Amino acid sequence: MEKIAEGFKGERSIITPYSIRNFQSENDATSNLFVTHIGYYPYAKNHFRERKDGTPENILILCDDGNGIVRYNHTDFNLKKNEVFIIPKQEAHAYQADRLNPWSIYWIHFKGKEDHLFSSIYGKIIPLKNYRLNDRLSLFEEIFHNLEMGYFPDNLAYAGICLKHFLATIRYQDQFAESYDKDSEDIIQKSMRFMKQNLSNKIKCQDVANHIGYSVPHFSSLFSAKTSISPMEYYNQLKIQKACSLLEFSDMKIKEIAYYLGFYDPFHFSKAFQAEMEISPKEYRKRYFVKK
Repeated sequence: MEKIAEGFKGERSIITPYSIRNFQSENDATSNLFVTHIGYYPYAKNHFRERKDGTPENILILCDDGNGIVRYNHTDFNLKKNEVFIIPKQEAHAYQADRLNPWSIYWIHFKGKEDHLFSSIYGKIIPLKNYRLNDRLSLFEEIFHNLEMGYFPDNLAYAGICLKHFLATIRYQDQFAESYDKDSEDIIQKSMRFMKQNLSNKIKCQDVANHIGYSVPHFSSLFSAKTSISPMEYYNQLKIQKACSLLEFSDMKIKEIAYYLGFYDPFHFSKAFQAEMEISPKEYRKRYFVKK
């Protein structure tokens, strides 16, 4: 049984028809991830839902203000401002606004062939770090506005793409921050930036560690824990990435690129390039060189 207050002043919601959901689930442009319900409830006093059999879709609740409780897997989760909870599809649940300080929530029901890609953030409270909050909500508005404009195939496809981006801003918060927020970078981001700025030099791990003020073992351990590769492996990837760009868009000879990127000699460069790209620099240029 579902219960809800009669309505909330300023509420907005869209629930797509079943015929549209069938189209979304079968269409190549939308079947991977799509919205079935979306809305915003401000100051949702007496808001309550209980679904003993769950729903066919995952349910995302983003608390914009106030408090509420999500009951899932026999546990009560207290949801506060700037926190998200995603209830997995077909799972029993209930949720309600706090009686004294009722929540304001953005909510989305979604499903699709790729919804499992975000399963690591389902069934638990995800605090939203205090940056780019408005950018994330802008994506919500993009989804809502396009569905509001009509269920045309292009609108549905664009809404699905925005949904994936919206979920990615929650799943990959550090990457979402790094896109714009240069002032809040952590030591890993700072080390990456230093390496990017020194592709033409022969820096060592000690140089990077010195730059951020850490010992080599401590820095290497932190870097590997966050990226799953060593600092110098990452540095080499950056060099090969830059080499690809120079091979595609410049007239520099391969040996000039090798020396520019700090390799000992062209042979060493070719060996490193082939190990990373599985083709030689010469073959890469032959395939991808862009004539001016």
